[in-house]
Amino acid sequence: MKKALTVLLIALIAMTSVFANGASESSKGGVTTLTLAFWDVAQNNYINEVIAAFEAANPDIKIELQDTPSTEYVTKLNTQLNGGSDVDMFFVKEADKTKVFYDRGQLTDLTPYIEASGIDMADYSGTEANFVFDGKVYGMPVRTDQYVLFYNKDIFDAAGVPYPDNDMTWTEFEDLALQLTSGEGANKTYGAHFHSWNACVQNWGVQDGEHTIMSGEYSFFKPYYEMVLRMQEAGSCMDYGTIQGSGIGYTDVFARGQVAMLPMGSWLIQTMIQKNATGESSVNWGVAVIPHAEDVPNGYTVGATTPICINNASKNKDAAWKFVSFISGPEGAQILAECGQVPALSGEGYLEAYAAADGMPEDILDGLYASHISPDRPAMDKVTEIDQMLLAEHQLILLGEETVDEGIANMNRNYAEIMAN
Repeated sequence: MKKALTVLLIALIAMTSVFANGASESSKGGVTTLTLAFWDVAQNNYINEVIAAFEAANPDIKIELQDTPSTEYVTKLNTQLNGGSDVDMFFVKEADKTKVFYDRGQLTDLTPYIEASGIDMADYSGTEANFVFDGKVYGMPVRTDQYVLFYNKDIFDAAGVPYPDNDMTWTEFEDLALQLTSGEGANKTYGAHFHSWNACVQNWGVQDGEHTIMSGEYSFFKPYYEMVLRMQEAGSCMDYGTIQGSGIGYTDVFARGQVAMLPMGSWLIQTMIQKNATGESSVNWGVAVIPHAEDVPNGYTVGATTPICINNASKNKDAAWKFVSFISGPEGAQILAECGQVPALSGEGYLEAYAAADGMPEDILDGLYASHISPDRPAMDKVTEIDQMLLAEHQLILLGEETVDEGIANMNRNYAEIMAN
């Protein structure tokens, strides 16, 4: 009898040990450890700053950062999630791919947490649109990049022309570019520059917040293709064939002082600060609000927002929400701004902190004004295929191999064929 009791006791102790170890490696000594997937931490130090602040405010939660090179991040994350990994939180590197994770059932519905926390999603200026499926929110916007208008103050000063107005239409932009164009050949200064991406024409069509590149009928692109073609003909912007043929980058032409105005994403701000600091560029530059169509409100722009999501397989969803709400909320927004990142959460205080960083132009705060940010690529099925198709037609139009009407007709037809298969 004693021997049987001893064996039973040993078995119970062993089982207790197994359950204690297996219950949750993420919860030891009253501290919950959460795994966060991210990429290129060395180039994005704000994430360490946020984690340090969060852990200081929440000593019962520890964040274990899983750092992966950006070139490998998407593949690794997909492998982990598809394999049932319980990584607690992850950033979606390409926001338009968020729906892929949703379709696989890998995202936690954050709506109950948002409602319980009293968060007003209107404070994110529309950047949350890519993370809402069937009326529920599956990702919180953290940082955003929006399209703004970069301009070379020295070129404006030399021409005796006032700097761009922060409430400028595309018609006024086209006229201004012509005024600022001068010189010939290698010494030519262009009034404006459109990079080779299809986004650098098509974005102005989706800027209104009503259309997207998934609309399927693309006549709303027509005014902007006609504008760029007129500017190519007038010589106020570099022609597409030259850009493609020589592989000219938008950063190079702007940093060398070859163009007066450049519609581009706000990520270029940090690049220009760095180039001026190292002496690679001496351009005296500024930032203005992106131009808009006559029937589009001022401050409407296009951008891409990086979200943070909670893995549906996480065993620590409540604790994970604490971090998600921290990094996407006021505390995280302040830290991001101080680290030179534009937070998705709107608020003049954050932009003021951002504007105070070393090397920022004095007009940066006004130039970053945005009343609505439309996603450049919505998180929808087959968006990558559609985007590639639109790029192909974009190239043919700007190379003069198709008329604008022909290109748009092909876009409409190709969209229908892709979506039907």
